[in-house]
Amino acid sequence: MSKKLVTFGEVMMRLSPPGYLKFSQANSFELVYGGGEANVAISCAYLGMKAAHMTRFPDNAIGKAATQFLRKNWLSTDQIIYGDNKLGMYFLEKGAVHRPSVVVYEREGSAFSLIQPGMIDWEDVLKGADWFHWTGITPAISEGAAMSCLEAIRTANKMGIMVSGDINSRKNMWKYGKTMQEVMPELVEHTDIVITSPRGINEMFGLGESKGKFKDSAKALMDAFPRIKRVVGKKRKSISASEQEIQGRIWTGKEYIKTEMFEISHVIDRVGTGDAFAAGLIYGLLHYDDDLDALNFASAACALKHTILGDVNMASLDNVTSLMGGDTSGALKR
Repeated sequence: MSKKLVTFGEVMMRLSPPGYLKFSQANSFELVYGGGEANVAISCAYLGMKAAHMTRFPDNAIGKAATQFLRKNWLSTDQIIYGDNKLGMYFLEKGAVHRPSVVVYEREGSAFSLIQPGMIDWEDVLKGADWFHWTGITPAISEGAAMSCLEAIRTANKMGIMVSGDINSRKNMWKYGKTMQEVMPELVEHTDIVITSPRGINEMFGLGESKGKFKDSAKALMDAFPRIKRVVGKKRKSISASEQEIQGRIWTGKEYIKTEMFEISHVIDRVGTGDAFAAGLIYGLLHYDDDLDALNFASAACALKHTILGDVNMASLDNVTSLMGGDTSGALKR
């Protein structure tokens, strides 16, 4: 039987100049939808899992169009809720070679930012789920989003569902009067698998050093939050905007494991690569008994996302397992 994942978070409209044009050169924008948590769900769906994304969309044609995007990418959308009239947006200028990508957000006052606890029947949403995933972006959006996220996590705990959190939050997003140092500890306290970095652990919890060793920081986080079973991260080496290297790493509480470096020689789209890593990790931990195998799967999924336009990793299970097994040829499949 297929494993089932439920994710929770905002979905935004992404507008980008065609190709690698700068904003100042653009006469039109390409439109896709995306959001960190939904990206994870869609990636897992393309790997063959059952997946549902829970969010709040505006009650208008744009909200329905965003729902249709999720549905056509294999997600269950039956329990999405609607209200208000604004969908969050962001503008992306894709970088190339030595020019970095640029992102501009417009998400204040979105339908999702106005969500409140009690709007979602989490026991109904999580029925039959094997895994629930959240990210540090959601509690940064608004107090209502943070409280709703905690509501979901506590319900998953009560139902015996594994919970993962990708908690590398963007500190500039916290604008509603609460800090991540105030909000994140209670969420992480009830989370089983944490994806983060030494910098994130230091900024959010005051543990370890911002540029410290991953193992030491992960151990300090586990000591502070005993529920955590795995601390996972990825190391990125940027040779240029077009050439990257990725390495997965994990602290199990007893053992530090890392993958070989995956080389990406030509980046098509870097956005969503962290979400692809998270999706690969979830799939790997659900389907492999060995932590290194799960981590290699996550890193291969992340590497493949760099070759796919848009927010979402649409790589198939065969694509990921082939790269995981060392096939980097890119040979034509007939």
